[in-house]
Amino acid sequence: MSRFILLISYIIFSQLAVFSQVKNITLSGLVRDSRDNSPLPYVNVSLRKQADSILVQGTITNEEGRFTLTGISPGLYIVQSTYMGYTTFAKEQLVGSLSAFLDLGVIGMLRDSRLLNEVVVNATAAEGVSERMDKKVFSLENNVSQTGGSVLQAMQNLPGITVQDGKIQLRGNDKIAVLIDGKQNAITGFGSQTGLDNIPASAIERIEIINNPSAKFDANGNAGIINIIYKKNRQEGFNGKLGFTSGLGALWVRRENLPGIRPQFQSTPKLNPSLSLNYKKNKLNTFVQADWLYTQTLNRNEFAERIYDSGEIIRQQVKRNRTTTFSTIKSGIDWNPDDRNNFTVSGFFNREKIIDNGDIPYFNSSLTQQLRLWQFLEDEVKYTATGTAIYQHKFEQPGHLLNAGFNYTFHREDEQYFFTNILPRFTGNDAFKLLSDEHVSDLNLDYIKPLRQGRVEAGFKFRRRTIPTNMQFFPGLNSPVDVNAGGQADYKETIPAVYGNYVFESKSFEIEAGVRLEYVNVNYDVNPNHNTYKSDGYDYAQPFPNLRFGYKFNDYNKLSLFYNRRVDRPNEVDIRIFPKYDEPEVLKVGNPTLRPQFTDRIEMGHKISWKSGNFYSALYHLATDATITRIGTIVPGNSIIYNIFQNAGKSANTGAEVTLQQDFSPWFSINTSAALYRSSFEAFTIENKYPVPTVYTMSAQQITSGNVKLNGMFKLPKQTDIQISAIYLAADIIPQGKIGSRFSLDIGAKRQIQKGRGELFFNASDLLNTMQVRREITGNGFRLNSTDFYETQVIRLGYSYKF
Repeated sequence: MSRFILLISYIIFSQLAVFSQVKNITLSGLVRDSRDNSPLPYVNVSLRKQADSILVQGTITNEEGRFTLTGISPGLYIVQSTYMGYTTFAKEQLVGSLSAFLDLGVIGMLRDSRLLNEVVVNATAAEGVSERMDKKVFSLENNVSQTGGSVLQAMQNLPGITVQDGKIQLRGNDKIAVLIDGKQNAITGFGSQTGLDNIPASAIERIEIINNPSAKFDANGNAGIINIIYKKNRQEGFNGKLGFTSGLGALWVRRENLPGIRPQFQSTPKLNPSLSLNYKKNKLNTFVQADWLYTQTLNRNEFAERIYDSGEIIRQQVKRNRTTTFSTIKSGIDWNPDDRNNFTVSGFFNREKIIDNGDIPYFNSSLTQQLRLWQFLEDEVKYTATGTAIYQHKFEQPGHLLNAGFNYTFHREDEQYFFTNILPRFTGNDAFKLLSDEHVSDLNLDYIKPLRQGRVEAGFKFRRRTIPTNMQFFPGLNSPVDVNAGGQADYKETIPAVYGNYVFESKSFEIEAGVRLEYVNVNYDVNPNHNTYKSDGYDYAQPFPNLRFGYKFNDYNKLSLFYNRRVDRPNEVDIRIFPKYDEPEVLKVGNPTLRPQFTDRIEMGHKISWKSGNFYSALYHLATDATITRIGTIVPGNSIIYNIFQNAGKSANTGAEVTLQQDFSPWFSINTSAALYRSSFEAFTIENKYPVPTVYTMSAQQITSGNVKLNGMFKLPKQTDIQISAIYLAADIIPQGKIGSRFSLDIGAKRQIQKGRGELFFNASDLLNTMQVRREITGNGFRLNSTDFYETQVIRLGYSYKF
């Protein structure tokens, strides 16, 4: 570990990099007669560099006296207006990098009949791009080593991201809000993470990582926000893209099964055809995008040993062979009746089918006696349907916008488990069925007004979310299933919220300040006959402020300070009253008494750039109260471990992160990142109420961890690219224990063919087959040590064609 810390420290203090700079800003204003305030049409407005008065761009006002200058780079300028019969107006103007649109306000011109001065220049249109050091943007098109995989796989080698137990972590924290096209979606979860391993990366244009969200975003997700942007073409006429990816995983057995169970999946097939179509003509744009994913996966292959204080030792294996089909279609219409108004109506439908065949054998310490064999079949179907309607009104002033939207999501979870419980004296058959229907309605209103040196933003959001759930147990002979823990439950959530955000930028300073006011009311009504839990709920009304202060040393060197407050509300699945029996001796149970956790975050970021590269570095600290985590306990006379979510007191995360991008030559570049952080849990005492009250006390925990990632890109002749990616994850803290270090090496190549319309690619993830997950857990009267040899090595071959 000491060597690792030295390596990280060296990288932090010896390298230089930065994220992308703003390139295009739009300026607008209104020219009036200073005496009678009447608008002046056809006034010549020009923009010149302050340093040398070189003309950058010019235009003339329209009949209402309005003007627009587009595609302006950040810098210090002189705004000048000239008009026959008026004195020349000139004023210094800073064009910063925080706002895509700046309002120069009213220019008052004084009459002077002696002056006749005219300048005519043409303006060109461009799109503004904001840059505030609050987010990072990555195009999946450049991630060659993970092309053709899932979104989860594609994010593994992005800076600041790690993957653990199928969940994304930002700087070692999995409390992330995942958005699709800027909105929460049932596929990825409302405040949780689901489905990322089944969304094809081929459907995604880019991924935005937002570590310090502003007040316009929901307050949920203390680690930050990941925004997944689907591809959408707006080219004139008919166009599209057709793609097909195939692959194989689990190429060989990394560890042989324990005796007496069914074989592990090997050479697991992956198939992913995709199609996107777009037709744009005049004021109408229509689009359709469809993906189908079929994959077999060795989803889990964990070998574990449970050691009890009584001296009993149980060895076990959890093997899960998974077959998944994932079908998605996304379609919509954009209609622009005029230059000021835009309507978008879109729909999103997804069907996910999962078949799991699992074996869990239990043996004594010497593997000479099989104590039990638990086999299961999981048959689960998930349906998601989303409808969205968006209206945008553009005021006369460029960048002055009013957006209104309504989004409805329906998500059904239809899950069945069939168990075979094989013991030395009998064999029993058990089953359960879960049906859950989620309904979510979101109403949004957002307003943006450009100012002379920044902008103001304000908005409103109202959410109503309901999830009626029914769990039915069907016990067999001598069943271990707790039939009294089933029944119906009803989750109801109401969240109204308002926000305001102000951005100011001067030549040297930047300020962004905002606050989001949220009221949350959650009620969870459960089966009144449940043997442990009763109906519960919570509510709160709190402000969630954000503040950013920036200082610009020059155009290429900038420092920013951040503060924000975030919340993580318990997910509905975290409070479910039903035990889950896919692993009968390590049960997962929800907790309806769970409450939100609140996090305060401070961060300092610095960036510097040069012609061939850029650097970004950050120092941060997060302090969380009522930390949500699973706690495992056993009850007297029973070896079953009950993993139940609890609020485990205070925790903290303090660390540093750097990212370097450097072009060494036209054919070779690197993108590397490193993170070093210290995670800690204060001592706490909790009570797991299921199946009987059990008190557990844990002393303080802390560990220093981090990760290093290196991406090397080679641009070869004949439009061929090769990428090599290496990832090292140091040992890290987890509740009641730690997770071991991990390493993987990925490689990929792509080549443009058919005059740039076609593309071939090949890649391999975890090329050396080294990614294994080792855990050490300590509970009240037991220790659990495990290593998971799940499928990580996958090779893929694919082709796509644009038309």
